[in-house]
Amino acid sequence: MSVADFIAAVPDEKRREEAAIIDAIHRRVTGDVPKMWGPSIIGYGSYDYTYDSGHSGTMCRAGFSPRKAALTLYLMGNYGNRQAEADALFAKLGKHKTSKACVYISKLADVDLDVLEKIVALSWDSMNEYYPE
Repeated sequence: MSVADFIAAVPDEKRREEAAIIDAIHRRVTGDVPKMWGPSIIGYGSYDYTYDSGHSGTMCRAGFSPRKAALTLYLMGNYGNRQAEADALFAKLGKHKTSKACVYISKLADVDLDVLEKIVALSWDSMNEYYPE
């Protein structure tokens, strides 16, 4: 399925609109054309990883999924020497939840889109530092 078809098929109209906004932010930041990663993740770029255990794989450098419960953004999670910058941005973002490398937003109206774009850009830059192409 194409990204456009996937977004068009999101059942909730508001979530479809939010997905289009998040897609536009990622396209601006990354300069990449997205592709589907599995059935529900819209991803930009890619990188190869190998864990200490030997497990390896390929994943998108940045991505999101317009899930019913929340918009889920897949970010770096570890900003290295820019962690203080990341913490300051997350403090200004608005209503959200985080896990190790995800940000969950129930309603896009609850966050500052300029701050969100800066977070996506910081994550993208950090990914490119940790995983140069």
